[in-house]
Amino acid sequence: MGRVVGIVGGGQLARMTCQAASPAGLEVRVFAAPSDESARSACTDVTIGDCNDAIRLERWARDCDVVTFDHENVDPTVVEALERAGHTVLPGSSSLRLAADKLVQRAHLREAGLPVPAFAAVSGPSDVAAFAADHGWPVVLKTPRGGYDGRGVWIVDDLPEAIEVCHQLEGRGTLLVEELQVIERELAVLVARRASGDHVVYPTVETVQQAGVCRVVVAPAPIDPALARGAQELAVAAAEAVDAVGVLAVEIFATPLGLVVNELAPRPHNSGHVTIDASVTSQFENHLRAVLDLPLGSPALRSPGAMVNLLAPDDPIDPVGALPDALADPSVRVHLYDKQSRPGRKIGHVNVCDEDWRVALDRALRAAERLLAPAPRPARRRPRSAATRAAGGSSRRGGVGELTEAVA
Repeated sequence: MGRVVGIVGGGQLARMTCQAASPAGLEVRVFAAPSDESARSACTDVTIGDCNDAIRLERWARDCDVVTFDHENVDPTVVEALERAGHTVLPGSSSLRLAADKLVQRAHLREAGLPVPAFAAVSGPSDVAAFAADHGWPVVLKTPRGGYDGRGVWIVDDLPEAIEVCHQLEGRGTLLVEELQVIERELAVLVARRASGDHVVYPTVETVQQAGVCRVVVAPAPIDPALARGAQELAVAAAEAVDAVGVLAVEIFATPLGLVVNELAPRPHNSGHVTIDASVTSQFENHLRAVLDLPLGSPALRSPGAMVNLLAPDDPIDPVGALPDALADPSVRVHLYDKQSRPGRKIGHVNVCDEDWRVALDRALRAAERLLAPAPRPARRRPRSAATRAAGGSSRRGGVGELTEAVA
């Protein structure tokens, strides 16, 4: 059995994976970019360099039993070079290609028979207009690579807007256009899967986005059990379709016409941070177990829970100074990432467990407000709002979004 896991990327996901490795006596080595901050204070073995430097990365990987990732923005050819050199890389280059390129991902999932939005590759406004002629305006226009947290996504109402956006993206190559979805709820499911195919699936959670960034997660999702099971089954099918190894996060839209896969992330995911305190086995521990081919831990919830991301306000803050106020509620668990405060940046999260998810969410929101001094609460999700347009969302009806405003 191997025990040394190398992580490419030094963000908060690597940090929390390092923290999960310690109780089991596993060793973690991190290859971090110069700009990465979070993992450095949680891992004793950090190498600074460019993750696309194939020669240096291969030398670093020689002391690892398995190499995994904090993000998917690694050149797949570099990962292929690691594989050819005999290193165990999980997820592998094929999975990373699917994750890094939304066009490739959409085509693969559709070919596997999984529900995805209608989409097409486009090179200019005339292609967008042709797609809209079949599927109607507005449409969603995306850059296939590099977008996250709402970046690289636009809702386009008509041809003049398509011309404007395509002009902004001139030189970016082929774009992705999708049919706009009517979103009733935004769900997420984590699947931890070993190379043998053995897997565990976490309970379905519901997320609330704020300007394209995940703000709130409630576990389990307060939805009909049949809908929750359907989301889990869809996530397992997606994991099998991409031959996932490790944790795979599957973002799902609940629409009037059924469940639709939004995106896949082959790594621990923001929607799973609540598992640190609410689950028998956190997503980070199960990711380590999966890539090391160890028996997987139970994904069951010990208690319902809520997670609130700490999104830094416009003015710089130090949340450590507010810990006494936040921790005055003994149910609050604060997870800070040791990252400098910049507007909108994820600098930590708060978990609260309670048998009543509404109580958990209310306490987590209050603790987050104290830590951010003050922090805005999630606004009511209105169709076609400015935040929704910037984030590339659609319309949203029901779900945690409205209930969040009620408990706020």
